[in-house]
Amino acid sequence: MNTSIRLLLFILLLAPRPSIAQTTAILGAYGEEISLLLGKVQDKKESVIAGLHFTEGTLNGRKVVVALTGIGKVNAAITTTLMIEHFRPAELLFSGIAGGVDPALSPGDLVIGKELAYHDYGILGDTLRLDSTRNPATTRRNPLYFPSSDRLIRIAENVGRNLPLEKPIEGRPAPRVVTGTIVTGDVFVSSRVVTQRFWQNMRAEATDMEGAAVAQACWQQQVPFIVIRSLSDGADGEAEKDIARFYRAAAHNAAMLVAAITGQLAILRTGSPSTP
Repeated sequence: MNTSIRLLLFILLLAPRPSIAQTTAILGAYGEEISLLLGKVQDKKESVIAGLHFTEGTLNGRKVVVALTGIGKVNAAITTTLMIEHFRPAELLFSGIAGGVDPALSPGDLVIGKELAYHDYGILGDTLRLDSTRNPATTRRNPLYFPSSDRLIRIAENVGRNLPLEKPIEGRPAPRVVTGTIVTGDVFVSSRVVTQRFWQNMRAEATDMEGAAVAQACWQQQVPFIVIRSLSDGADGEAEKDIARFYRAAAHNAAMLVAAITGQLAILRTGSPSTP
């Protein structure tokens, strides 16, 4: 084999593999968040990678791969990285529950994550000064707030307008769908003082334990993403009680929106070449 052929083969081996044809990755941190979606997936095929289960199939006409991340930033980053590396999705959706930060929101309301940031990463003195992470491949700073895909935000907002959502509390208005900031940390927040700080300093609508880690992994690997969260509690002193009461309805609402997004992606992918 001559040198030029060897060089060509070497370049081909280093080149990134193309995306599997129009596959959408779907992740969630809790079992019920994922089981609600898996119940709608057809033609399931399961594989195990590094001990984690990934289920391929079709959801609302769209080819998907679904996996459970487990709770926390490290678990979320590991599963997201494995998903991207092995399945090369065209985009990634995260479905799950969160604590409410915006005082105008209630259990069952949905937050479309326009941007995501860590609330526990930075320089700790008497107070925490937030700082941005770095991409280990380039050593360059990442954005402090990771922006979701504009296209996926538009799709989520459009399909969310007429989506039938479950009311966690009878007699209350139907759940709202808003777009805003989600902040992430490796703590379950149950303090109104803390959530007020998130609201005042970061203009956050919700707080979770995985979103920004998923966003960072996708950002660094240049995979379009969006995080969908439904509020299970107010991240205050009643959070542990509220999550027990409202978890199922909140998880259901997040799964409904994610499933609707995949259906719209299926329609757009099979449309005319000019479809955005």
